[in-house]
Amino acid sequence: MTNLSTVDTSLLLVACFLFYKLVRSLSRRSKTTPLFGPARESIIFGASTVLREAPDASLFYEKWASQYGPVYSVPAPFGTSKTMLHDPKAITHFYAREGFGYNKTKLSREFIETLFGRGVLWAEGELHRRYATKALTPAFSNAAIRNLTSVFFDTAYKLTLKWNVILEGSPDGSQVIEVQKCLDSIGIAGFSHDFSALEDVPNVFDSMDFATGAVAFGLFIIFASQFPIVGKLPNQRMTMMRGLKGQLTKVADDLLKKGKEGGLAEDKSIIGMLLRTESDDSTFHMSREEIIAQMNVLLLAGYETTSSESSFIHRRWCLIELCRQQELQDRLREELSQFSTSDPTYEQLNTGLPYLDAIVHETLRTHPPVEESPRVAAEDDFIPLSSPMKTKTGETVTSLFIAKGSVVSTPIRALNRSEEVWGPDAKAFNPERWLAEDAQSKNFAITEFKAVLSVLIRNYRFEFDEGKTDMELGKFPSLLPRPKEIGAEGAYVPLRVTHV
Repeated sequence: MTNLSTVDTSLLLVACFLFYKLVRSLSRRSKTTPLFGPARESIIFGASTVLREAPDASLFYEKWASQYGPVYSVPAPFGTSKTMLHDPKAITHFYAREGFGYNKTKLSREFIETLFGRGVLWAEGELHRRYATKALTPAFSNAAIRNLTSVFFDTAYKLTLKWNVILEGSPDGSQVIEVQKCLDSIGIAGFSHDFSALEDVPNVFDSMDFATGAVAFGLFIIFASQFPIVGKLPNQRMTMMRGLKGQLTKVADDLLKKGKEGGLAEDKSIIGMLLRTESDDSTFHMSREEIIAQMNVLLLAGYETTSSESSFIHRRWCLIELCRQQELQDRLREELSQFSTSDPTYEQLNTGLPYLDAIVHETLRTHPPVEESPRVAAEDDFIPLSSPMKTKTGETVTSLFIAKGSVVSTPIRALNRSEEVWGPDAKAFNPERWLAEDAQSKNFAITEFKAVLSVLIRNYRFEFDEGKTDMELGKFPSLLPRPKEIGAEGAYVPLRVTHV
């Protein structure tokens, strides 16, 4: 009898596992409504390589929607596929069941747990709903944000003091500035703590280098998504994420201690509300580990996304767009000129400045922080369609059958820039499209975005350096992609800032 070597045995096990995965994939595909879609270029990578290497992957999704219809199938790694939704009725159904019928992928949840712990981002279903509504929603209510509006303005003025010192040393009153990270808003308002991002104090978040080894990490994700054991192997990026989690947890733990020492009765910040859930008398009790996990999410959200929506990244994109079209910047400055001796109130920020509102919403539309949202069907489901469509078998259907375990996704950036949805100028930055809409947002992120932007535009003119009318931009890998000037090292976008 021939003895198998360790290598032979390993290869045999891998081959068996691949066969098992292929059979499962084919089984799901045989049940799921067969759809048209782009051809599979690689059995291992599917369309992943094409999408990852594309300067703008959303253009592929828009092209495929035009070719194959509002719902189509895209090849995924190792013979699998994902269903992409552009149909409005299908998208509404999909998001209505998110967290219950459609959950994050197993790999996504493992990454989230590695970086944050088992908090609101990690949770699904009823647990997610309880975390969001009981622990966090009160801190982001309209009344709470109204009380924090002055904090947003204080943060913006703190930034202007720093910039004014720089500009005073310039002969012509202008200077090329790389805008500093504005973490203080979420830091002070959310946690009763000043993280001193504007004081050049080293920041724990700056240790994350997502640019190095991006291709290798992409391969790691592809293989880990199909072979869970790969996710357990030593990996520089995962080690870095665990290290950041340790630093976040230390900061969160320090904040909890300070919060307890300061007393909770009058503390209406996020930390105060979270601390109260640790009490046995609380209507919604959380353990210390759960509280730390929520705080880790909010700490990093403040740095990368400012409450997961409007952010330093968005403000940078906004300033870039206003540099590209100076007439928009001038019009916004004119609207804000009524506040030469005072700041807008919370109500004025959200209902009394239509052009500021339009600028902010157009920035969020054209530069979404997340480009797509893949989810796994937790059970068999029928997804309704806005209008009948033909399947790959020639059958006309008014709904799609999605088998349990199938991956479904919406291409957010493609939808936000779709000509079918937004008209022929969908790719253009055009705030005018929002002026006829009643789309006022009153949450933490939007209000903070507007407050900071209103101060910056009232005090400064922003332009590209050296008389440029545009800048060649790419994306810098991070937890969320950041704009960067092509050829520059790091997430660097230099803008010329001048007093007005």
